[in-house]
Amino acid sequence: MNGATNKVAVTVAYGDGIGPEIMNASLQIMSAAGARLDIETIEIGEKVYNQGIAAGIENSAWESLRRTKIFYKAPITTPEGGGFKSLNVTTRKTLGLYANVRPVRAYSPFVATKHPAMDVVIVRENEEDLYAGIEHRQTEEVFQCLKLITRPGCEKIVHYAFEYARLNNRHKVTCFTKDNIMKMTDGLFHKVFDEIAVEYPDLKADHKIIDIGAAMLADTPEKFDVIVTPNLYGDIISDIAAQIAGSVGLAGSANIGQTCAMFEAIHGSAPDIAGQGIANPSGLLLAGVMMLVHIGQGEIAERIHNAWLRTIEDGIHTRDIYVDSISKQLVNTREFADAVIERLGQHPETFTPVHYERINTHEPASYKYVPKPPAKKELVGVDIFLNWQNRNATELGSKLQMMQGDGLNLVMISNRGQKVWPNGLPETFCTDHWRCRFMVGQPGETITRKQVISLLQRLDAEGFDFIKSEHLCTFDGELGFSVAQGQ
Repeated sequence: MNGATNKVAVTVAYGDGIGPEIMNASLQIMSAAGARLDIETIEIGEKVYNQGIAAGIENSAWESLRRTKIFYKAPITTPEGGGFKSLNVTTRKTLGLYANVRPVRAYSPFVATKHPAMDVVIVRENEEDLYAGIEHRQTEEVFQCLKLITRPGCEKIVHYAFEYARLNNRHKVTCFTKDNIMKMTDGLFHKVFDEIAVEYPDLKADHKIIDIGAAMLADTPEKFDVIVTPNLYGDIISDIAAQIAGSVGLAGSANIGQTCAMFEAIHGSAPDIAGQGIANPSGLLLAGVMMLVHIGQGEIAERIHNAWLRTIEDGIHTRDIYVDSISKQLVNTREFADAVIERLGQHPETFTPVHYERINTHEPASYKYVPKPPAKKELVGVDIFLNWQNRNATELGSKLQMMQGDGLNLVMISNRGQKVWPNGLPETFCTDHWRCRFMVGQPGETITRKQVISLLQRLDAEGFDFIKSEHLCTFDGELGFSVAQGQ
């Protein structure tokens, strides 16, 4: 990518809480190792939020990120309360950083762990799922969050996971979803995984439901190699994996897109220990190692990573991983950085020394989404959501039956996804949020949007508070909507 002496422009943010301390330590080590970086510093996080900027980042910072295309970021603090958006999510989505790569390994016997053979890479989809952050309060009692899963998003991240596994000499890719419940959203992710897996016959592929998969990861992580999963699950299991490996403080993270990349520790800003100089810089430092590999400075990444492994072997530990029976010296943030610097050029004696090929191991072959021929989409009904205070489903059904007509018939009412009309049970608890499904009378029939509008007008005329509607469509004859529990 660059000549041996050319510097690479990198945007750096020192963050909040322990961020400045661990960033200073990490950059100190990189400089001592000979990293060729031209650093542009930006302000993000708490100070920017306090200026009234809800995104936590100024326009000038975006200009730097778009120019350098490499972001090395310390943790930040997102203020509690409404109105403030996660800067991490904003950055990932704005810059198209669709792949979150989180390697997690155990460092036994020098860091306490129950899983000494653990060596897992979690590849997390980074742009969609519940992290779209689309939420609404719809009634006095009910709030909703939309889960968005797209075919392009699934294809990009699954291809990335298999390419990463192949490029980094991994042997198996496991998909985690909850498609036994969310059959359409998680079902799409699983379906795409199965479609793409056949393109990689040299790699094993399997699937786990997220609950048992997470349990197995916590109990026998050595069964896994590369895990690919939607956004929320990936966030949760990567923290679990890092903690059971030894400490969340040891895990770095890469966020990779087509043109830009961001590197960060997976942990937060830890304001409770900020300013004490005791934080472990390892997660951010190892993220920096990933960054150096990404920008073509693999030889510097090797020097740092091997020196870090030797430091861990020598029992020089920060408080989060210090154990009397294992560790030899308790050090603060600055002292840990000094210890790594002293060992630059050395190799670990127990751990296998790392070796980075002079290739970009964190940016597998780019994948271009090719849209499939459009399916035949036909409108066959509508779900209308009502804010209705009376908890009597039978009464609501009777009232709504008087609203049907013009080709649309009431076929079902559900409450929180459970069918309550017709033939509901009195034991089912209901809130003030009702889904009322109107559909065509006969199979093969379709309706128009005007018929939906007419139905809404009839409901409005009778004083019903409709809060949302969802068109019910078929795609090449397949249902594009789920049935209710118990339907």
